[in-house]
Amino acid sequence: MSAKSIFGTARNVSILIRDLEAAGMRVEVGDDFALYRNYRNACAGRGGISPIFDAASSFIDETNGFWICGFNGSDEVIHTQAVRLLDLSGITLGKHLDMHRHKYIVPDTTPDPDLTFFQGPEALKTVSGSVGYCGDFWLTSLGLGGPRSQGATTLLSRLLFEILQQAFSPDFVFAFVPQQLAAKGAHLRYGYTHCEPGRWIGPDQQVTDEEYMIWMSAGDIKNVLARDVQSVRPAGQVAAIRTPLASIDSVR
Repeated sequence: MSAKSIFGTARNVSILIRDLEAAGMRVEVGDDFALYRNYRNACAGRGGISPIFDAASSFIDETNGFWICGFNGSDEVIHTQAVRLLDLSGITLGKHLDMHRHKYIVPDTTPDPDLTFFQGPEALKTVSGSVGYCGDFWLTSLGLGGPRSQGATTLLSRLLFEILQQAFSPDFVFAFVPQQLAAKGAHLRYGYTHCEPGRWIGPDQQVTDEEYMIWMSAGDIKNVLARDVQSVRPAGQVAAIRTPLASIDSVR
């Protein structure tokens, strides 16, 4: 990594952290996934942590993952997201999902996870190598207020990509979004270049769940990071960010 690239990342991260703090969010980045589980369990109204980010279920530490959490002024968790680096050398993402589908299937969506498979995206056949899975993106509907509508989703995703590129420089990165969010252009807010419809097919060939797979190649990531970071709002409008959110924004 060149000195110029490192400086650019430091500058961008500084801008992102500054804007998020102005919006009322203190950001913490870490790689202790036992601590992440504690933070995650403190999020009221959410289901259990995904096995792929749970150190009790999967091998994940500083060598293959990190997390970002946001806290309000009362030190309550108001945002989470995490990355798990997958070594898919010599194997496609489609084959990986076939073998490890239990870690990705939304709980209680299929009568038999052993016979449920993800199908649809053409990228399942081509994504391989060093692959980052980004998930557990959540921004509370309470407390912080309007950063989602003011652009904090984009800032938080950009923060993850900045750190991901420096930490792991993956060949690809992907995530899943619910169909209803994908229809509203969620991948654009998260900064992804590609968005493909997918379906989980159950034991009787029934559709048990519909999710879009959003993804980028290494080249796409570099293009995204080459763009200037856009501030949420001018300083005089920061106060408007504190109005309540209408809904929860999430990516698995």
